[in-house]
Amino acid sequence: MKQVAIGVDIGGTNTVLGLVDQSGEVIERHSIPTKTQADYKIYMNQLADAINELINKANIQTEVMGIGVGAPNGNYYNGTIEFAPNLNFKGVVPVVDFLRDKFDYKVIVLTNDANAAAIGEMIYGGAKGMKDFIMITLGTGVGSGIVVNGEMVYGHDGFAGEIGHTIVDPNGRDCGCGRKGCLETYTSARGIKRTVFELLATMNEPSILRGVSFNDLQAKMIDEAARNGDLIAKEAFDYTGEILGLNLANAVAHTSPEAIFLFGGLAQAGELIFDPVKHYLEEHLLNIYKNKVKVLPSELPPGDAAVLGASALVWKELG
Repeated sequence: MKQVAIGVDIGGTNTVLGLVDQSGEVIERHSIPTKTQADYKIYMNQLADAINELINKANIQTEVMGIGVGAPNGNYYNGTIEFAPNLNFKGVVPVVDFLRDKFDYKVIVLTNDANAAAIGEMIYGGAKGMKDFIMITLGTGVGSGIVVNGEMVYGHDGFAGEIGHTIVDPNGRDCGCGRKGCLETYTSARGIKRTVFELLATMNEPSILRGVSFNDLQAKMIDEAARNGDLIAKEAFDYTGEILGLNLANAVAHTSPEAIFLFGGLAQAGELIFDPVKHYLEEHLLNIYKNKVKVLPSELPPGDAAVLGASALVWKELG
């Protein structure tokens, strides 16, 4: 009988579930909409049904070792989602307590999506064997997971490691968190779009991006333009890499990681983002850290990364 963990990734639009073995193979997948329900109890009952359906779909004999949940504003200590801005159900959602009432598994654990990605990297990916590293997720926002001495850093309240909401410029861009100048307003997929439009307003160079509206512009289009020699697009990546590299140099001073992993849509731009990040990171590092910190792409497969990260929480708890 194969031992498996259930990984649940609760996103703003959809919730994705996977049955995952210890090697990181996703044996079965399932998904349900997240956005349709404002009442978390209705949603949680639907999630419980989806978990049962996932288990029943597996065509091999399995022993479920537990459920791991990755969610925005997930609190590891309390097992709750707390005031997540992109979810329909507001306030505090007692995810783990609800699942414990439905399932009799030894491990039922929740954390935020970036922490889950970091643990996934440690269990299945490029951070195997590493005790000190930082995971940065570059998507719609910027998330981070910090691992020190082999353990995730949660802080006293479960919310440590919000590098994406460290402030680059207190008079800078408006952030969805209600403050100004957070790192994610500059280095997320939306952040690089904002950079492109600022550059279009201040630079005279011709650009294929000049004819694209903000709503239609996608990070992948900026990637393609830069690869075709578009100076505005190339400058946007350099500026993004400069800000991220500088702020990662500050992060290095806190935990002295062996490596920093970049994950998410913007990281798919490859050398366009990695080269400037590495350059500006080294430029701003304290001398004692120079040439010691690797900047690496995540080795988690993009399509299954969220589910793998969530399932890895179970194996980490079982130790």
